[in-house]
Amino acid sequence: MSERLLIRPVREDERADWEPLWAGYLKFYKATIAPETTDVTWKRFHDDNEPMYVLGAYVDGKLTGIVHYLFHRSCWTVGNYCYLQDLFVFEGARGHGAGRALIEAVYERAKAAGASRVHWLTQNDNAQARILYDQVADNSGFMQYRKIF
Repeated sequence: MSERLLIRPVREDERADWEPLWAGYLKFYKATIAPETTDVTWKRFHDDNEPMYVLGAYVDGKLTGIVHYLFHRSCWTVGNYCYLQDLFVFEGARGHGAGRALIEAVYERAKAAGASRVHWLTQNDNAQARILYDQVADNSGFMQYRKIF
């Protein structure tokens, strides 16, 4: 990669740079959420009492990718698990290592926090992302079921 890539937390004053990536992620998954949910999510990322975080991939100083992750309890371990909830890189910036770097940054933070695993979900037909995911993690073989209220 000829550009300089930096992974770091997205600062509270960078919401305007984060929002187009968040909107792109929601569009990719054909999802709509209330603006209030986005507001609360953004506040949680920057609240020291919340276990939710956002990292950005900056290429030559421009935010080109994001990852959201959170820590949660498990009945299977004493320590927490880390759930990598959302990962998105602008289409024009894909294929240059930002997605991999964001995942690796979550791994580092999860290890530092004493988490015993990082896990995430993706759609079965998300072929491009699954090429990367198959390189950096193991497919657990589990299917997700849900009931939305």
